[in-house]
Parts: sequence; structure tokens; C-alpha cells
Amino acid sequence: MGEDRCELLCIDFDHVEGLRTALPPADELTRRAEKLRALGDPTRLRIAHALHIGDELCVCDLAWIVGSSSQGLVSHHLRQLRSAGLVDSRRDGKLVMCRLNTTGHRLLDAAVGTIVEGEPA
Repeated sequence: MGEDRCELLCIDFDHVEGLRTALPPADELTRRAEKLRALGDPTRLRIAHALHIGDELCVCDLAWIVGSSSQGLVSHHLRQLRSAGLVDSRRDGKLVMCRLNTTGHRLLDAAVGTIVEGEPA
């Protein structure tokens, strides 16, 4: 069998209909997929890791940590993490401070496992 397809159509209707109706609504799954997609970029995942272990960091510190000479690039990734509902930010004078919120911490743990400082991801 080369394909992942059944050769015979035989649906256990009661079982699969119960499962289908137990799924979250499509719009909720879309929101969840957007959160997961936000961590799908290596730079954003690196930023999320840094915020997970560093608690609250300014954009210039994050640029240094992720090895980017451009705060603009880091800001772009932070905007995507913020719009996905994973990062919160605040202005502190001339600095922009960012932190992974509870949703971000939980999703990062679920996506890559519990992160222990000094342990390879």
C-alpha cells in the first residue's frame, strides 16, 4: 500500500460523527493554527526561547541574543508573535520591553517540550 488511503470505504458513523462534533469550531482551530504558525519560524522560535528563559527583555537585547544586527527584523518578528497573542510588550522610557505571556509559555512548552536552561532544544 503506497498511499495513505483505505481501499474500502467503511465508516463507523456513530464513532466518527461523535469525534467530528467534539472538535472545536473551525474559527477556533484557525486561531490555534495561527499561534502555532507564529512559532514556525526559526527566528521567532529563538526569540520565544529567549523570552521564556529571560523573562522580560528589550528589543535591542533580543536582537543581540538572536544574532541580528537589525532591531527592525526583531521588531517585525515580535509584532507577529504579539498579533498571535503570545507576547506582550510595554514601553519603558525609550525602551520597548517584551515578555512571553502565559499563552506563549504554554504553547512553547507544548510545541518543543519543557525548556530547561542550558539544555539543547
